[in-house]
Amino acid sequence: MAEVAAKAGVSSQTVSRVANNRDNVDEATRAKVLAAMQALGYRPNAAARALVTGKFGALGVVSFDVGAHGNARTLAAIAEAAREAGFSVNFMGVRAQTEAAVRQAFRHLTLQSVDGIVLIESQMLDTSSLHLPANMPVVVADGDTGHQYPNVDFDQARGTRSVVGHLLELGHRTVYHLSGPHDSFAAQRRAAAWEHTLVAAGAPVRPVLYGDWTAESGYLAGRTLAQIPDVTAVFAANDQMALGVLRALHEAGRTVPDEISVAGFDDVPEARFFEPPLTTVHQDFDIVGRHCVTLLLEQIERRSGGPGKLTVEPTLVVRASTAPPSGAGER
Repeated sequence: MAEVAAKAGVSSQTVSRVANNRDNVDEATRAKVLAAMQALGYRPNAAARALVTGKFGALGVVSFDVGAHGNARTLAAIAEAAREAGFSVNFMGVRAQTEAAVRQAFRHLTLQSVDGIVLIESQMLDTSSLHLPANMPVVVADGDTGHQYPNVDFDQARGTRSVVGHLLELGHRTVYHLSGPHDSFAAQRRAAAWEHTLVAAGAPVRPVLYGDWTAESGYLAGRTLAQIPDVTAVFAANDQMALGVLRALHEAGRTVPDEISVAGFDDVPEARFFEPPLTTVHQDFDIVGRHCVTLLLEQIERRSGGPGKLTVEPTLVVRASTAPPSGAGER
């Protein structure tokens, strides 16, 4: 820092203010200091900065299956919001969906000197047995923390009610459901809201089919649905499984939406290009990621210390894959 100060003809305090992106430096001086830094190859010492500020300038993220649409979008939003706040992001992917694997990921991130961690849970965990590092700020996305940690999630019940209600209002006597895995919070909440909506409307509740969020599992379930005579409406718990259902119905000669209406959940970018374009529930994962960073920074800056919950409202997007029952499929 002294060498940078000498080359730029300023004080070391001025170099420190520029390095820490303070605004009490005029632009001409800032430009000279930045040019000196570049010429000398100066990099701020993270350890020294942490001693002064009490912060490492990094956030950690732990997630299952980063290839999943929701997890990937949430992670991207966290990274962008963290960058805007002056933080970098260290990511740890977890293959084994166990409490032990999550504890290990947290230990690795703690050794990397992060200021706080976001857990994108997705699969069900016993957070009471995680025994995460004491005094480490933690926020959970897409999970159920039992009020142990601040939480950000979509209103899964509201989104499900909107799509199932839409199908019932079109005149369908009932709605079949293709759920996600048993160990998924989102799948459980959507299945429960589907059943509650049907019961409240006095509609028959048919047995649930289960998939694993993939289009292949939707295709296999769709082959079963295609053989059930009274199916006129199907709600798949995500868009990828809905895509598989569409393919299976097409192969079986069951037209969509003339004979069977199909709806999904998530509103992936490709959903409007399905054939037919898919009715679905839009989830804004960018908002979830940004809320995660906001709650984490509040803990880091000691503006909030207790558990809290932020709920993001999803919205129904009606496209051409749903219509009133008609023709041979109407019951």
